[in-house]
Amino acid sequence: MTVPQAHTTSCPNCGAPVRFLWAQAVQTTCAYCKSVLVRRDLQLERVGQQADFPATGSPIQIGTSGKWRGQSFVVVGRITYAWARGRWNEWHCVRGDGSSAWLSDAQLEYAVTVHVASRGTMPELRNVQVGDRFFWYDISYAVTNVVEAHYVGTEGELPFTSYDKRVSTFVDLASDDGAFATVDGTEQPPLLYVGEYVSFDDLAMTQLRVFDGW
Repeated sequence: MTVPQAHTTSCPNCGAPVRFLWAQAVQTTCAYCKSVLVRRDLQLERVGQQADFPATGSPIQIGTSGKWRGQSFVVVGRITYAWARGRWNEWHCVRGDGSSAWLSDAQLEYAVTVHVASRGTMPELRNVQVGDRFFWYDISYAVTNVVEAHYVGTEGELPFTSYDKRVSTFVDLASDDGAFATVDGTEQPPLLYVGEYVSFDDLAMTQLRVFDGW
């Protein structure tokens, strides 16, 4: 794949180097002082402090690369969410054409999605129930899960500002032939992401985290 052109600047809080791999990044976190940094034109503004959060047990990490639907990607950021039954990671991936994708990593289940226009009215998430059906892009999806979740922490580069967001509703949907969709209630109107479930091996990932004993 084409390696993203890195851009380095300085953290406005501690002066440490901050390196951007993705030109469209809106938010990042200083690896040294954990300041949450938002890009305002050519300047970085400190908007908060990232609290320490538990290290992921996933082999995926910033810098992991792989392939999905015939196109390479590299992981440049992560959001961790918590809900009543645990946590999951959403890895922000930059594809070879410069577009974003998200690799969901939840208890050894993986899905890759991209943001798309909803092409119609999005559901009122407070009224959605498991089993409800919605139709997008000629695919019929059934609701499989509705969860209330909140941000635990972030790292790396994101395409939006996540700091200070609190509890939000997420709706997962699946089609009969394996397509996957998520309605993300962190924004109004909610955002629609579509893609598919994948196996770990399908993604042919390299630059993975190595754990003791492997």
